Amino acid sequence: MLELEFAELTDVGRVRDHNEDYLGHVAPETPALARSHGWLFALADGVGGQEKGEVASSTVVDSMVAGFRNAPAGEQQSNLLPRLVREASTRVFEAALAGGRHTAGMATTLVACVLRNDRVAVSHVGDSRCYLIRRGEVSQLTRDHTVANEQVRLGLVSAQEAAAGSNTHLLSRSIGAEMVANVDSSDHQVFPGDVLLLCSDGLHVSVTGSEMAAVCGSDSDLDSAAHKLVDLAKLRDGSDNISVLLIRVRAVERMGMYRGRPYKLPG
Repeated sequence: MLELEFAELTDVGRVRDHNEDYLGHVAPETPALARSHGWLFALADGVGGQEKGEVASSTVVDSMVAGFRNAPAGEQQSNLLPRLVREASTRVFEAALAGGRHTAGMATTLVACVLRNDRVAVSHVGDSRCYLIRRGEVSQLTRDHTVANEQVRLGLVSAQEAAAGSNTHLLSRSIGAEMVANVDSSDHQVFPGDVLLLCSDGLHVSVTGSEMAAVCGSDSDLDSAAHKLVDLAKLRDGSDNISVLLIRVRAVERMGMYRGRPYKLPG
């Protein structure tokens, strides 16, 4: 059976007076739920300041958590996760309309993952990220939805020009901007020892992927690693809220499919 350990931490930073980041998770309470639903982790970074970004971030994560708990047993995570994100996006959009001028324009980023058996599905909107750390090497599983990054992807500017420009943190996609979000999703196999790291831009703008991998080594305590990462981000910048969610894979259950039914693979 899939076995995980995890740690999560959010910090207001050194400049702001309130925290617009929000984290949530669902851990299976029984082995049966671990096989039928798995684990959910979600991290959101609210945007909008006076327009209640913290309402947007809590709304999207709470919707993800509730939707995951009520999901049909055995729904493929690669279908389940983007569906939950789209439904949560609609909740944020509707909450913004219902709140009138107090919530007009509120929005949030979101990065979320579902783990089951030996697979992880990752979905995201905005510039909150998911990294995979494997045997000391780090790879970014998400692509920042920023104006600058889209310009680089289209070949309009170089990466160096984008980094020095004014659109570095301007989002090209967010949850709440439209009724149904444009979601990017991917699916990956995981192995014992892998660490997944979800974070807001308050962390990744000042801490490199290689530094994250060094802090989250195979023998590291995840709670201590989360505090070290947040402390490093605050030391170097701290102008934004900082959030990190660390997930270490302890054991997996390899599964195959035959005529639409799952079966356990040997080894």
